[in-house]
Amino acid sequence: MDISLIFKIAGIGILVAVASQILNKTGRDEQATFVTVAGIIVALMLLITQIKELFDLVTSVFGM
Repeated sequence: MDISLIFKIAGIGILVAVASQILNKTGRDEQATFVTVAGIIVALMLLITQIKELFDLVTSVFGM
């Protein structure tokens, strides 16, 4: 696992948190929720390859 992936996800989290707080303070709660969900989706997209590698490793260990 590469350390840059952790930094990318942390950066996304910080940006999403700031944007969500700004939108909440201005009364745009629905858009803040949308930004939060979009941030989660982007972070999961970054993790898809790592999750696939984990499943491949588990499958090879247990011989399924």
